[in-house]
Amino acid sequence: MAAEADAVEAEGEGQEGAGGGGRKKLILIAAAAVLLLVAGGAGVYFLGGVGGDAAPRASEEQAAPAQRPVVFYDLPEMTVNLSTDGRATYLKVRIALEVQDRDTIAQIEPFLPRILDAFQVYLRELRPADLEGSSGLFRLKEELLRRINTAVYPARVDGVLFKEILVQ
Repeated sequence: MAAEADAVEAEGEGQEGAGGGGRKKLILIAAAAVLLLVAGGAGVYFLGGVGGDAAPRASEEQAAPAQRPVVFYDLPEMTVNLSTDGRATYLKVRIALEVQDRDTIAQIEPFLPRILDAFQVYLRELRPADLEGSSGLFRLKEELLRRINTAVYPARVDGVLFKEILVQ
C-alpha cells in the first residue's frame, strides 16, 4: 500500500508540474496581450489617431472654437518702490491690456488716470517676496485684472499681459 500511495503522489506531482507550466504560459500570453494593447493605445495617442495626417473628424472640427480677434493696449511704463524693511527695492513693469475691440479701448482711455492710480497703490504695497515665482506673478496678474475691471466698469478687460517685469 505504501508503494501505491507513493505512485499516486508522484503522479499528482507530475500533473501539478505540467499544470504549473501551462499556467506560466497562460500568464505570459496574457502579459504579452496587455503589453500589445498598451503599446497600441500609446501609439494611437502619440501619433494623433489612425492615419495621423488624416483630416480631423467632424466632431473635432465642431469642438474647436474659432479664435476671436483681440486688440492690445499698452499702458505707460510704471516704476514703483516696493514695501521693504530698509533697502530700497523698485519694480519696473510694462503692461499690455487685452480687450475685444477698439471700441473697448475708447471706453477705457478716459479712465486711464484711475487705472494707473489703482495699479500704483496696489504695487507699492507689494514686497519682493510677493513677486517670486510664477505663482506670485499669476496672483499679481489676477489682482491687476480685478482692479482694472473695477475701475473701467461697464467696459471689460479680458487680460493683463506683462511685457516687462524688473525687480531691482
